[in-house]
Amino acid sequence: MIVIDGSYGEGGGQVLRTSLTLSALLSKPVRIENIRARRRKPGLQAQHLTGVRAIAQVCDAELNGADLGSLTLTFQPQSSPGAGDYSFDVAEARKGGSAGATSLVFQTLLLPLAFAPGQSRLTVRGGTHVAWSPPFHYLKHVYLPTLARMGLEAQVEIEKWGWYPIGGGEMTALIRGQREIHPGGLDLVERGALKRLWGISATSNLPAHVGQRQKKRTEEYLRKRGFDPQIEIVNAPSPGTGTVVFLAAEYEHTVAGFSALGERGKPAEKVAEEACHELVVYHQSDACLDQHLADQLILPLALASGSSAFTTCEITQHLLTNVWVVEQFLDVRFEIEGEEGEKGRVRLTCA
Repeated sequence: MIVIDGSYGEGGGQVLRTSLTLSALLSKPVRIENIRARRRKPGLQAQHLTGVRAIAQVCDAELNGADLGSLTLTFQPQSSPGAGDYSFDVAEARKGGSAGATSLVFQTLLLPLAFAPGQSRLTVRGGTHVAWSPPFHYLKHVYLPTLARMGLEAQVEIEKWGWYPIGGGEMTALIRGQREIHPGGLDLVERGALKRLWGISATSNLPAHVGQRQKKRTEEYLRKRGFDPQIEIVNAPSPGTGTVVFLAAEYEHTVAGFSALGERGKPAEKVAEEACHELVVYHQSDACLDQHLADQLILPLALASGSSAFTTCEITQHLLTNVWVVEQFLDVRFEIEGEEGEKGRVRLTCA
């Protein structure tokens, strides 16, 4: 059994998710200790527990410690991941419900189902646009298109939008699995010229002027800096209230995504400026990947055949932690040039 220290590095839920994905893929039992030890509320929270139960169902795993607040989990797969129709609701993991991130549950399941023979349909309910997680639109327009270049095929759609604190959103996914898939590596060192910059200003159950102000400030901010953005206002169906600005920058060789969420007392203009600032910092770095895609690609690239390389606008603690977890399971090595918090280059080779 592989034993993983959940307090290593950034000490958050990513250690858990990467460990569970690899345990299911490799049929290797794992024990994760000190789960989310560096968080204000350590242990398994609703979205993590949902992910645990979900991936356990996919590979018929035996569980010990799968409870809210648990600091230790033992996960023992009894079979290879199986394709099928699956449905999970983060709200069921905690009394009173939860807006836990649907995107993180999806990412935990994606690779095991992608390597399972047959097609899988997945429904996940909870928060679709919540803090500390990729928003739905990042999955659809940045993460999955990049994986498609490796031969991993999945499509996602949004049925309802879910915001903090009540959630209630719903996303669906269609994953085309195949046992003999051999994803190829990626060379993402040069991004090329910017071809298109587009985005959305989305609101749910708020006055129309909120979305309009977000759109106006986004366009003003970016045009002043030489960009030509195409921003669409979206009235998002949801049981709750919330706002988001999401921007997608499409280059010759990559796509990058940036977002900012509204909250009570936060001006619409501030939401727009936060997303725009992140985009501008990335663009000025000349790196290929934004910092979020960089750490999210560590695991799929480690499963690919051949070597891979990429540049990123920032070496993050999330990236470094994910590298460490992957190296506990797989015979691969990552060479990282650059310091944490700075632009860097990552190269992956088989050991």
